[in-house]
Amino acid sequence: MDFRTIIRKGDVVAWPQGPGEPLGLTGRLVAQRHELPRAGIFIGLSASETLSPAHADSFTLRGLNGAGTNRRLTAANVLDIIPAHVSSIAALIAADKVPIDIALLRVRPHPTPGYFTVGVMCDYTQAMVKAARVVVAELDMRLPVTSQDALLPQSAIDILVDADGAEISMPDPLPSASDRSIANHVAGLIPDRATVQLGIGGLPAAVAAALVGHKDLGIHSGVISDAVADLIEKGVVTNACKGLDAGCTVTGGLFGTRRLFDFADGNPAIHMRALSHTHNVAVMAQVNRLHSVNSAIEIDLSGQVNAESAAGRYLGAVGGQADFVRGAQASEGGRSIIAMSAVTPDGKQSRIVTSLGRGPVTTARADVDTVVTEFGVAELRGASLTERKRKLIAIAHPDHRESLDRPAGETKSPAVAGVSR
Repeated sequence: MDFRTIIRKGDVVAWPQGPGEPLGLTGRLVAQRHELPRAGIFIGLSASETLSPAHADSFTLRGLNGAGTNRRLTAANVLDIIPAHVSSIAALIAADKVPIDIALLRVRPHPTPGYFTVGVMCDYTQAMVKAARVVVAELDMRLPVTSQDALLPQSAIDILVDADGAEISMPDPLPSASDRSIANHVAGLIPDRATVQLGIGGLPAAVAAALVGHKDLGIHSGVISDAVADLIEKGVVTNACKGLDAGCTVTGGLFGTRRLFDFADGNPAIHMRALSHTHNVAVMAQVNRLHSVNSAIEIDLSGQVNAESAAGRYLGAVGGQADFVRGAQASEGGRSIIAMSAVTPDGKQSRIVTSLGRGPVTTARADVDTVVTEFGVAELRGASLTERKRKLIAIAHPDHRESLDRPAGETKSPAVAGVSR
C-alpha cells in the first residue's frame, strides 16, 4: 500500500480502537511518513506499539484517550486530547468537528452476500467510514464473523489489501488484592437478574470473577473482555431478564484475546452495536436493572469524579462514564457504581481528596450514585454535601481520614505532616 497515492496535505487518518487497528496498514503508514505531506491522525484507545512520540515529526496526533499505549504519547505531550463523551463521537465525526479523511480498517467477508464484517470493533467505525474520502481495508480472515452494526457493505471500501500484520491481543490483567476486595463490595450491590456494564482492566476482571455466583445476569456494555465470555460459558450471564435485547450480550467492541474472538465468531448471542445503541441513555432506560461499573483516578468530598488526569498527566478519558452513569440511573432498578482503590498504587496518596484542584471533573457530583473502595460503600445519590463528606471519608484509607476531615485551610499538625491532600 502506497499512501502517497491517497494522502493529501492536512488529511486526517483514523482507525478503530484496540484490536480493530489494522497493524499492516498502520505500520506502513508510519514507515512511509517522511514521504508523505504532513497529515493528522485520530485515535481512540490504543493497544499497539504503532505510534511513538517521535512520529509527531510528521503527524499531528489527536485522540480520545490517554490509556493503553497512548500513555507514552500523552507523557511526551504530543497527543492532543479531545474531551468528549463517547456517545457524542459519531455525531462529531458526521459534523466534521472531528474530521476524518482516510479510514483504515480490518474486514472479513460476511455470510450475507455483498457485506464484510469489521469483526471486533464497531462503536464509531461506521461513522468513520461514512465520513472518509478513502476507505482502505485489510482482508483478515482471523476476524470473528459478527453482525448487526459490524456489517459493512463491500461498496463502502475503496481499497482492499491482504492483511500482513500481527493481531492485537488484549488479555485481562491479573487483578490485585485491592481489586478483589473492591470487587467483592461491588458484587454485593448487584442483584441476580441485573444487567451489567463493565470496562476493561484488572478491576473489571475482578468484578466479573466476583459475580460467578450470581444468576441470570445480562450484559449491555461499550466493550467486553475475555472475562465476560467466562461468565456466559458458566451460565452466570444468560441475558434472560434484560427486557431490551433479551438473550443477547450487547457490546460495541471485543477487547480480548483469541479466546474471546473465537467465542464471538458466528455467535448469535453476541450483538455488536454502535454507540447510538450502547451509549444511548434512552436505550439504557429500557434495559432492566442496569448496573454500570466504572472507575476513577480521584473523587473529591462532594462527589466530583476525575477519570482523566493525575499529576498533570492525561491517563484516562472522558469516555463513556457519564453516559453509563446516567443510563444506569434511568434504568428501572438500575444503579451507577464508581469503583476505585482508596490510595494510589504506591500507597502514599489518597484518591479521595478534599478538592480536585486542577483536575478535570469527568462526572458531575449531581450524577454520581454509589462509590466503592476496598473499605466499603458510600451511597451518594440524594445525599447532602455534609453527608457526602462523611460517607466518603468513611471509605477512605484509614491513614488519610484525619487529614480529609480537617476543616479547609487548617494547618497540618506535625504528627500528620506529609499525608495526602
